[in-house]
Amino acid sequence: MKTEISTAAAFITKLLKQSGLIEENQLQQFCQSLQESMKDHYKHHWFPQIPCRGSGYRCLRINHKMDPLIGRAAGHIGLSHQRLFQLLPSELTLWVDPFEVSYRIGEDGSICVLYEGPPAVGKPLESHSSCKDALRMGRHSPSKNYTMMTVSS
Repeated sequence: MKTEISTAAAFITKLLKQSGLIEENQLQQFCQSLQESMKDHYKHHWFPQIPCRGSGYRCLRINHKMDPLIGRAAGHIGLSHQRLFQLLPSELTLWVDPFEVSYRIGEDGSICVLYEGPPAVGKPLESHSSCKDALRMGRHSPSKNYTMMTVSS
């Protein structure tokens, strides 16, 4: 869990760093605070034998609302939610699962993997190779069935 959490926190921190408006010591404080919040939040929701279980709970999400864990960490360094919305993508989904951390920017963006680790040796895992693969397989565009109506006079 430590590697996955540090990977996710480092990614968000890197996004903030790209603005060039936040000092290095503040970025380090943000990253540390986010890691501590995630560790506490995920404590009873981490299932290495069934990595997809709890995936929605562990997901960090920005979509017209600031993710509470990111918002809390930002508050520790004096950044408001309004400022975060200016510095981070307006739509960001970050999945933090056992053995994988991945993200998507925008609702229709590609899912990119930040970290993929080997499952623990000797422990049986569920059949999906990753939670994101399951999401990709289940994601379909809505059908384009149109009903034509004719009007006669």
